[in-house]
Amino acid sequence: MLTTTILACKCPILVSPAMNTRMYTNSIVQENLDKLRRHGYTVIEPASGYLACGDTGAGKMPEPELLLQAVLKEVAYEKDMKGLKVLVTAGPTQESIDPVRYITNHSSGKMGYALAINAMRRGAEVTLVSGQTALEAPYGVKVVPVVSAKDMFEAVTERAGEQDIIIKAAAVADYRPANVASDKIKKSEGDMSIALERTDDILKYLGEHKAEGQFLCGFCMETKDMLENAGKKLRAKHVDMIVANNVKVAGAGFAGNTNVVTLVAEDMSKELGLLSKDETAAQILDEIMRRKNR
Repeated sequence: MLTTTILACKCPILVSPAMNTRMYTNSIVQENLDKLRRHGYTVIEPASGYLACGDTGAGKMPEPELLLQAVLKEVAYEKDMKGLKVLVTAGPTQESIDPVRYITNHSSGKMGYALAINAMRRGAEVTLVSGQTALEAPYGVKVVPVVSAKDMFEAVTERAGEQDIIIKAAAVADYRPANVASDKIKKSEGDMSIALERTDDILKYLGEHKAEGQFLCGFCMETKDMLENAGKKLRAKHVDMIVANNVKVAGAGFAGNTNVVTLVAEDMSKELGLLSKDETAAQILDEIMRRKNR
């Protein structure tokens, strides 16, 4: 009944094989899985671990959360971004002082990850360039891990030319220590100062080297004069839209699961109000798609 029902279905079909390792790696099973892929089925690779038969290896059923994410990728949204390549940056950067210490910020990466997940579920091919966070890599998204602002600059600029949409949601350090000590700096009497130098301005570089038809969205976190500063950033960095928020507003800022943002473009200032970061991501992408398609 199952196989005949599947043959009559026009909906997306996902297959999650779970079995003994030698059964799973058997050439007949692999050929059949390849045939399913050729016919448009999505095969969710099994996990590796201790199996019910007592063996250890590939063939374990994936965790229910991963299966849920695979289903949501197919059915959560209309595929209005299918065929688009989207690059999102997220999280903080770390700038070393010595082998023990570094300069960073409070970014959790949640907003950038929400954007990457939302774009993926809408059919886009998503690359997430992420600083170090406590978040799990999203299902269906290519994650490029980085540490420093220089790492992020290189990872983003290497991939920027082929992207249809770039969303710079990462909190990138503006300055780094001019000299990184090779050994731990020992405590001594009196004060100490650290000479700092500017990091590469990734958003400005992207604005100056924007590909034909590419949409560039930046983020702007402020503590005062938010709209004025967002407008200046929009023009100075040659971007299409800025997502601005004030870290002092309740529900906005780092770490939490909500945000309060204003979308700023040359012809627009649109307040979204208090929303979850998932809802905020959806509305940001809605606006990007409206502007890209008009």
